[in-house]
Amino acid sequence: MIRTDRIVIVGAGLGALYAALELAPRPVLMISPEALGDGASSAWAQGGVAAAMAASDSPESHAADTVKAGAGTVDAEVAAMVTRVARDHILDLTSLGTPFDRDPEGGYVMSREAAHSAARVVRVQGDQAGRQIMETLIAALRDTPSVQVIEGALATRLESEGDRVTGVWITSAHAPSGEVLIEAPAVLLAGGGSGGLYAHTTNPPRIRGQVIGMAARAGALMADPEFVQFHPTGFDIGEDPAPLATEALRGEGATLINKAGERFMLNVHPDAELAPRDIVARAIFAETQAGNRPMLDTRAALGAQVLTLFPSVAETCARAGIDPVADPIPVAVAAHYHMGGVAADQAGRTSLQGLWVCGEASSTGLHGANRLASNGLLEALVYARNAAGDIAGTLPLTEAAPVTIRFPDGGSIPDPDAVALLRQTMTTHVGVRRTANGLKSALATIARLEADHADDPSFLNMTATATLIAAAALTREESRGGHWRDDFPEPNPDLAHRSLIHLPDALAIRTAAAKDAPQCSMLNCPT
Repeated sequence: MIRTDRIVIVGAGLGALYAALELAPRPVLMISPEALGDGASSAWAQGGVAAAMAASDSPESHAADTVKAGAGTVDAEVAAMVTRVARDHILDLTSLGTPFDRDPEGGYVMSREAAHSAARVVRVQGDQAGRQIMETLIAALRDTPSVQVIEGALATRLESEGDRVTGVWITSAHAPSGEVLIEAPAVLLAGGGSGGLYAHTTNPPRIRGQVIGMAARAGALMADPEFVQFHPTGFDIGEDPAPLATEALRGEGATLINKAGERFMLNVHPDAELAPRDIVARAIFAETQAGNRPMLDTRAALGAQVLTLFPSVAETCARAGIDPVADPIPVAVAAHYHMGGVAADQAGRTSLQGLWVCGEASSTGLHGANRLASNGLLEALVYARNAAGDIAGTLPLTEAAPVTIRFPDGGSIPDPDAVALLRQTMTTHVGVRRTANGLKSALATIARLEADHADDPSFLNMTATATLIAAAALTREESRGGHWRDDFPEPNPDLAHRSLIHLPDALAIRTAAAKDAPQCSMLNCPT
């Protein structure tokens, strides 16, 4: 056990970095599974940051689009707060050196993305926003002596006394080892979402719901776990994780076609390719299921410009032997963003004292049932600052020596076969289309896997988050936003509210569901 007066931040993505800088000169200890800049979802974000920067736009319009996209469950006060301060964060990132795209007059180049009523996504080099913002913040962090980063460490569980979190247990991220307890005055969770719980995902390999599950196992209140956003256009080239074909491509006019060359979105929604993500995702999934090979066609809209305006897309195409100037890009639906997570108030506080959360691990009420495009990075920025300010207001300014970690022998890494089965189960039965029987079958499988690996805290974090998603999805007998039930295809006005749940409640639902779960294959489940 190590005792420190440093504020512990679990994670090393955008929210973690931004919060560490905001907390300076208060001493901070960041727990990063990888080297800074590697393995964080933020660095993979291509679209940009949504903010009403144009004179013709307004925070009120941005908030209205956020509420509309969220399908009836967005907290309007949160949406108003976040969109009101969005401009300040863009200006602050600019002052730190983020090279946002600018026009000849010095204004910000804005992209339009799905469900936005205006072009309000600030970008960097087309599809490099996440990477460039992360590099800017990392450079600033290197010059901030109050921040210590422990790389190659993975948080496994929280230590608590009653309803107060007193520390975090960590282990080696790269080799079997024992755990070390770090006791600290405050813990901020900023360790990403849960996309990697699915076999088809755009998330980095380690983002598998561990931080969300860790908080749930400690007793934190969870919110909206059933709402998972599936990105419509992951590259369908056999890579895991699936590279992302950014939504900005469709904002620039790229179309979705099938193997017959038909623009199938024209018959699905008035906004066609720019319809809300859940609608586009289900349409692409239906084309895939029908064997129609959906593809993203950039040829007419961008031509050879796709190679220079969207370097990440061009790099992926080159790696896969695709020429996007001459041929369309094969795409498939992939788990992308978790709207649910640890319930947080506007200060980033959780239901447990001493524990704050920001970024995708949180559920703030901003996203509702369906996140508006490019609001993810914005939320991480806003809540990182809010949480840092709240933590600073509760703790005295002190000095703290650097922490030295030595992991004891022992420990294990999650069984790769068990992880693979968990991910395939989530994709098949808790994915873009759900049924009661499929969800019950998934919960039964999760329970068996958990029982077989009860001594692995990292795997238990994964199964806790998977249980929360599936149990809440089984309980919500309607279709809304990112949650679609084939057996309840219409929204229920009585359910137009957020879900709040503790892990013991989800476990009780799992136990009951497993008793009458049907035998389902990985291809289908009896209705």
